[in-house]
Amino acid sequence: MQIKVKPMGPYATNCYILNLGDKEIIIDPGVDALPWIKQNVKNPVAIFNTHGHFDHVWSNKAVSEFYDIPIYCPKDDAFMLEDDPLGYGVPKSKASVLVKPDEEIEVANEKFKFWHFPGHTPGCSMIEYGDTLFSGDFLFEGSIGRWDFPTSSKQDMIKSLQKVKELGKRDYMVLPGHGNSTSLAKELRGIDNWIAIVKNS
Repeated sequence: MQIKVKPMGPYATNCYILNLGDKEIIIDPGVDALPWIKQNVKNPVAIFNTHGHFDHVWSNKAVSEFYDIPIYCPKDDAFMLEDDPLGYGVPKSKASVLVKPDEEIEVANEKFKFWHFPGHTPGCSMIEYGDTLFSGDFLFEGSIGRWDFPTSSKQDMIKSLQKVKELGKRDYMVLPGHGNSTSLAKELRGIDNWIAIVKNS
């Protein structure tokens, strides 16, 4: 397994290319991601969205149409791909596959699990592959996703922060939607503090 990453657009949104040997999966193709993707893939087979915010799905349409590959999106965020709820003018796309909460899927003979951690968005997910979590905007190095957007939920965020502690039985490398990589064990040390912060917000 090889992973390439490049921050895209004004919010430096991490776009990941997961190389599975003879195939690649593109995760969160942000603003103007297609030129970089073209330089770094040979046989892409799918696009995964961790959630539906514009800066993570901006190039969904361009990449999906150029390579004729499906878009996998958490079902509760699929509306964002078509409706642009934050009004940023994102090119509209449509999810090919609506992934259910905590569903395990198989792509390119590999298994992935979309762990559902709503709060930042209704469908916000971390995508598990082996010992790696693509955490989108749920967990960052030393921080968590915002819960004050129009489609966010404070109560859902609290429940998700409590739920993520259940994953602590094994450690994962965490690859977030912005910033540096980290580990789940490191971020879990601050989760109770974040729960208190969200509750008091």
